[in-house]
Parts: sequence; C-alpha cells; structure tokens
Amino acid sequence: MKKIIAVLLAVLMMASLFTACSQKAEETPAETPAEEQETPAEETPAEEPAEEPAEAPEENAEFRVGVILDADENAGYSFAHMQGVRVALENLNLTEEANVIWKYNIPGDQACYDACVDLAESNCQLIICIGYDHQSYCQQAAEEYPEIEFINMTGDTARAAGLDNFHNAFTAIYEARYVGGIVAGMKIQEMIDNGELTDKNYDEDGNVKVGYVGAFPYAEVVSGYTAFFLGIRSVVENVSMNVIYTNSWFDITSESETATALISDGCVIIGQHADSTGAPSACEQALKAGTPVYSVGYNIDMRNVAPTAALTSPTNEWGVYYTYAIGAVLNGETFDTNWVAGYDQDAVTITELGESAAEGTMDAVNAAIEELHAGTLHVFDTSKFTVEGEEVTSAFATDTDGDWVNDADEAVFDGYFHESYYQSAPCFALRIDGITEFN
Repeated sequence: MKKIIAVLLAVLMMASLFTACSQKAEETPAETPAEEQETPAEETPAEEPAEEPAEAPEENAEFRVGVILDADENAGYSFAHMQGVRVALENLNLTEEANVIWKYNIPGDQACYDACVDLAESNCQLIICIGYDHQSYCQQAAEEYPEIEFINMTGDTARAAGLDNFHNAFTAIYEARYVGGIVAGMKIQEMIDNGELTDKNYDEDGNVKVGYVGAFPYAEVVSGYTAFFLGIRSVVENVSMNVIYTNSWFDITSESETATALISDGCVIIGQHADSTGAPSACEQALKAGTPVYSVGYNIDMRNVAPTAALTSPTNEWGVYYTYAIGAVLNGETFDTNWVAGYDQDAVTITELGESAAEGTMDAVNAAIEELHAGTLHVFDTSKFTVEGEEVTSAFATDTDGDWVNDADEAVFDGYFHESYYQSAPCFALRIDGITEFN
C-alpha cells in the first residue's frame, strides 16, 4: 500500500512540475541577445534589482524617447536624469525597455550630433540631451528634423533659435542650494557654540572659512555657489568662501584633491558643484582623522561615502519636468520653449539630513521652503549682498559663459535678481563680496 501511495505522489509531483514550467515558458517574453540590445546592461545601477522586461501598452508601443547622456549612472548628474526619466515612464504608463533608447558617455562634439541623427533615424519622437556642451549639436539636429522634438537640458539658446521643436529646461536648483546653505550654516553655528573651531578656521577678518569645489566658472556654477553662500549667511553672517575650479564636471581624483586643499586651509564646510563623490569622501576621511569638516554634496545622497560628514545634498527632481515634456509629446501637445521650476512644483529638494546635522536644522529648512513657496523669500535679494562694496541696482541676464545676452534683459527689479527669468538656464554671474575664486 505504501509503495502505491509513493508512486501516486511521484506522478502528481511530476505533473505539477510540468505544468509550472509550461506556464513560465508562456509568461516570459523571449529575451533579446545582449549584442543586439540598444541599451547597455549596466544602465540599471547595481543597487537596483533587475526586473523582467515589461511590454508597453499597445497604443504606446511605437513611441520612442532618445536620451543622450554625457556620462553614465556612475556620475551623479547622469544618474539623476536617468532616474527622472524612469519616474516619467512610470507616471505615463511607458516602459524603459520598450520606449527609451539610451546613449551613454556622449561628449559635446560631433559624436553628439551623430547620436541625435541615429536616434532620429530610429524613429524617436523626442530626443533629450543633458549636457550644456551638447547644445549646438542638438540644435543642429533639431533644424534638420523639424518633425521631431529636441530638448537640451541646462541650455540657453532655444529662445534665440526660434525653432518650434527645440527646447531648453532647467530647475531652480539655486533655491535648493540656498536651503543647503542653511543646513551648513546651522552646523557652523553649532560648531561655534560648542567651541570646536580654532584660529585656523577663521580668515584674517574673523570670518569662518567655507570651501567650494566648482566645475567651471560658468553662470550655472556661480549662481549655485552664490546661493549656497547666501544661505549660510542667513544663519551665520561672518563667513567667507573660497571656490576652486576643477575644470571638469566629473573628476573624482581632482575633486578629492581640491576638497583636501580647502580642508587643509581650515575650511569647515565643503560644498560642491561637481558630479563625483570625491569631495564628500575627502571630508569623511578628514573628519575621521580629527579635523572638523562637513560636506554638502550635489545631485545624490552622499551618506554612502560620507556617513558622518555628509549633511545633505541639493538635488533636482527631474521626474517633474520629464513627466511634463514626455507627456506633452506623447499626447501631441505643445510645451514650453524654456521651462524652469523650483520648490513651487517640487522640482528641487535636498536629500535627507545626515546624522551630523545640527539640532533644529529641519525646522529652519522647512521655514525657508515655506517662504520660497509663498514667494516671500528671494534667494538673490540685493539687500543681502554687495559687489565691490556697493549694493547692486542693475544687472543683465547672461549666458552660461557669463557674456551679456541682451541689453534689454534687465534682471534686477523689485529688489532682487530674477534668476532664470528670461531663460531656463541660470544666468547669475555677479561675483559678490565674501567669495574668492581660484582656477
């Protein structure tokens, strides 16, 4: 009897196994060989589990977005854009596998134009370039493919180009940098109150030293570090800041060495407008060695590399824009030639506060964000800074290199500099008192 039961159980198990395998074979789509895939396998960061490819809804199966990146997911700026596109896809019921073609590590030269053409010929209805240096090549392709929409993020020529299919977009990241400056200022005040600073941490005028790792002396960087500095000074008035340029958007070694030089000079906060983890890592090493210094990063949460030194990172919520722009193209609608948004549309934010943030920091942050939402706080309030000892009463919007765009583009009125008012890209290029640049 036991033998009969055992045989029956074995037969049942085999039948069950066969049924399960048949179902799995029917439910799993055939995979494209790796050498035929448009998208490299490394597009998904290591920390994200791989998912089974999903099919786009039938009505959107032919919709294609091409994305040209100047790096890959290992660079904070590119990774942030990739995540923003993924947010938009989820919001719009699209899939990465069916609806996106990625182009990685495309420099700002002829290779960008070639990538644009390749995507256009691959039936993309929308092509996005994320680098400022991509802009002229992106615009050239837009002229040649008027039926396709092109976006150059951080760009500043769409207004003058006058093309219906060429767009610029950027966030009001200077608002988040100002808030990041408040986080830094709260920490500086705590260090002062606790007697943690020494003579080395003050300049000859008695100002606490702050350092900043900048990529290039562009208006985008100047706008960002000025906003950061003004945020700090809204908490601690007596501060000065040294900015050192690496002349690269992403160079982990140079950014680390630059941060180390600023730390050696006595800076107690290191901010950055550069894409790697080099500066926060240098702060973490110095802090572990007994030097009081903390980091405010950019783009991504830096606590993985600087668990004690990282205070926060200003970051862009690119999903807000990409949902808007991709959705417009998907639905056959027009969208802004120049787009910019900040806390008003939750397009910027700061990452979660680090363990070393000063007590009361979150309250100060929330109060500032509330004022930004209400329009009662203006980052570049001209009563809060001077240039060569004088209050600024007139200044013109500039392009990224700091050149005057148009003499009619007066940016100072109503008591503050109107950043990104005439174009989406930052245009604040004033060098205010208290900040010193080094190339």
